[in-house]
Amino acid sequence: MENIEVNFQIQPFEEYVIDILISELGEIGFNSFEPNEDGVNAYIVQTDFNEANLKKMLDNFPLEASIDYKVTKIESKNWNEEWEKNYFEPILIGNECVIHSSFHKQVPKADFDIVIDPKMAFGTGHHETTSMMIARILGLNLKDKSVLDMGCGTSVLAILAAKKGAKLITAIDVDVWCTENSLENIVLNHVEGIEVLRGDSELLEGKNFDFIFANINRNILLEDMSRYASCLLPGGELYMSGFYVEDIPLIEAEANANKLTMIDHNQKNNWVVVKMVKE
Repeated sequence: MENIEVNFQIQPFEEYVIDILISELGEIGFNSFEPNEDGVNAYIVQTDFNEANLKKMLDNFPLEASIDYKVTKIESKNWNEEWEKNYFEPILIGNECVIHSSFHKQVPKADFDIVIDPKMAFGTGHHETTSMMIARILGLNLKDKSVLDMGCGTSVLAILAAKKGAKLITAIDVDVWCTENSLENIVLNHVEGIEVLRGDSELLEGKNFDFIFANINRNILLEDMSRYASCLLPGGELYMSGFYVEDIPLIEAEANANKLTMIDHNQKNNWVVVKMVKE
């Protein structure tokens, strides 16, 4: 499968500018990112690439920043090697969960040991949204519960839910790279009971869950929240991330319209995870 690499050069070169650019790129189909000296490289399946959409997004970029880019067609990479060469190191979350790849030799000990070979999929635990979601899951009793990992990426959240005793787990993503990588990671972690599906929220019809974890982006969360609410059991809990502190009022308003009550939120570097409960 051929892919498109877009090399972005960003001024000012600030982490928060890169974070927002990655979030905006995710909304137009880009699925993996790696740092470069001047910004970030973003990757998208060739058939999904639309340069007109990219230019429109950059024209409406919410921050004052100079962003130049160069488009290159590439063949599939060995993403394990790329992550190993660059920056994917084992990460310890809450002193309870360690996430590492199969190539790591020195790994801290923890109650929950998760192996993730990320390839093209997002979700190694290093990003604030993923680490906050993992921290939330670590504090939950999931034994014999039904769980949805929506926008699963590497399925790191689904795998942790399985290790915490959830009995029926569904992991959904629109990206074939993510679903294929999820299946590989599930095998690496020797867990069972995870159904991996490729598609969007339409796949939720007829399903029910005690817990939903949706780490995507603001616009998709707003668009799909009614479906999340419909398949969440009474008293069930919905955790959402992939957006910023200033987006909370929009998220909460849509939640309330769907009989979901916001209980609390956590934030890290302006990224947020919110907890909602179904009435």
